Amino acid sequence: MVEYQDILNEIHDTLSKVKNTGEVANYIPELAKVDKNHLGIHLQLITGENFAMGDSQEKFSIQSISKVLSLAKAFQLIGTSLWGRVDVEPSGNPFNHLSLLELENGIPRNPLINAGAIVIADVLLSNLKNPKEDFLNFVRELSHDDSIEYNNAIAESERVTGFNNYAAANLLKSFGNLHNEVEDVLDFYFHQCSIMMNCQQLTNAFFVFANKGKCLKNIRHLSANKVKRINAIMLTCGFYDEAGEFAFEVGLPGKSGVGGGIVALLPHCYTIATWAPALNPQGNSYLGMKALEHFTTKTDLSIF
Repeated sequence: MVEYQDILNEIHDTLSKVKNTGEVANYIPELAKVDKNHLGIHLQLITGENFAMGDSQEKFSIQSISKVLSLAKAFQLIGTSLWGRVDVEPSGNPFNHLSLLELENGIPRNPLINAGAIVIADVLLSNLKNPKEDFLNFVRELSHDDSIEYNNAIAESERVTGFNNYAAANLLKSFGNLHNEVEDVLDFYFHQCSIMMNCQQLTNAFFVFANKGKCLKNIRHLSANKVKRINAIMLTCGFYDEAGEFAFEVGLPGKSGVGGGIVALLPHCYTIATWAPALNPQGNSYLGMKALEHFTTKTDLSIF
């Protein structure tokens, strides 16, 4: 039997001795205020058992992790027609890169880079009656937690510094791949990125991707086929231009965010989330990447 708590404690002890060379995301002023030395992990088995260590209960801005949840909602709403507006290929570029968008006529490479997530936000604006409220309720339903909220200060901080996202949205609009007004789409996008969750809440929300589309309470939200597709996109595109490295070192579908969170999963087995705000040069959590590599190595539980 795997002693999960002992393994998490050992990882925490090991990483506490590692020099943390990462830096918090300082281009979003509200995120720059976070202490870089936090580290939390929460593990949830498909059987319902939970294990945790460190700062796993402290809430943080999930940022780009929200892109998986918005993708899931859009896929739920409009099905495979979604792929007419966004591709499913790895970009090999940073999350905010725009050159491929112009070369490929306004079709983002995948839904987990910024341009792709902005298209997904546009889809949700067109298909939800009260987009921000309805999307937040979807996240709460997956997590079975009504305490999950937007952080308006972070959303505003992103708005006033979001020049690259405005450029992407306007470029998408110029190619006809944005149907709503740029300001409205980005208002939704900045709010989705500002959602505050802790590691346990993330493992709850992503349980649906480890359980063939059924949440913690065995309620179906997505078909098994849709979950298969989303997990594939997470594996190949979930870590920007470091997705190959994450697959190589960790071997799980997952998604990172510049708030320092990472959530990953092994289908039919577990979901796991880490939070360590200091980022490596690719924008992924420096200690979080190491923690997950240690975890899959010590447990021998990855998809490979």
